This record gives sequence, C-alpha cells and structure tokens, in this order.
Amino acid sequence: MSSMMRGTTDNGPLLPVADADGLPFWEYAARGELRVQACADCHAPRFPPRPCCPGCGSFATEWRRMSGRGHIWSYVLPHPPLLPAYAAQVPYNVVIVELADSPGIRLVGNVVAAADAGLGSVPPSRLRIGAPVTAVFAEVAPGVTVPRWILEGR
Repeated sequence: MSSMMRGTTDNGPLLPVADADGLPFWEYAARGELRVQACADCHAPRFPPRPCCPGCGSFATEWRRMSGRGHIWSYVLPHPPLLPAYAAQVPYNVVIVELADSPGIRLVGNVVAAADAGLGSVPPSRLRIGAPVTAVFAEVAPGVTVPRWILEGR
C-alpha cells in the first residue's frame, strides 16, 4: 500500500484509506475497473467491503465487476467547503450513486464533466435525483485512483 493511501495531514485533498478488506477495490480502480465485493457462497454483494458476509456469515469473498452505470440516489453541495484544498473548487457536489447492477449498493463520489475535470466542473443545476451516471476513474494523487461519475446523455 502506498503512503498516499493513508490520507493527508496538511488539509490537502482527502484521500482514501485502504484497509485489508477494501484494498482490492482500490487496486481495481487503479486499473479502471469498478468492482464490488460479494460473498463467494451466497453471492450477495456488499459495500463497504468487510471480512464476513452479513447474510450467511461466510468468509469467502469474490470481487464482481460492475458495468459502472448507476443513478444519483442523493447529493449535496457543501457550503462552505470545510477544508482549504476544496475552496477553489466550489461549487462542487458530493453524490451517492446507486449501482444499476446491484441496487442497494451505493458509492460516494463526485459528478464531473470528464475523468480529469475538477470537482466543480458540472454546474449544480444539472444534478437531479435519479439522473443516470457512468463511472470514470481519476488519479487524484500519485498511485491513488478514485471512481468519479459523469452524467449520461450530457
């Protein structure tokens, strides 16, 4: 695990903190793949990743590839940004996306105009609950790639 996966302490951008259960999620993201942990016995998907299936109790896991499609389940526009690293990007959004392949699995992220676009690249007026989105991947720090979302039918 790279040191960048541990977050930052200088009020810079918030970076993911990978634990043993979630590390594969971040490794797949670095390859441009959206995968969700699932039980290898009962096949129930689960997020966030954890060692044991909450349904059947099995410790057997698999990582199921998702299509990357979903819809905005909820969103907020932070006012004001609490960390200096985000102040220059306002207005920006934070969304919860429910995956089309796995209803009930919801990921937090940002809707952007393109994978390499800034957090404030989509006007807030374009966001709607239920709007269809597709995953893209952005390297936000050396060795740290995160899923972001673009609106379908832009």
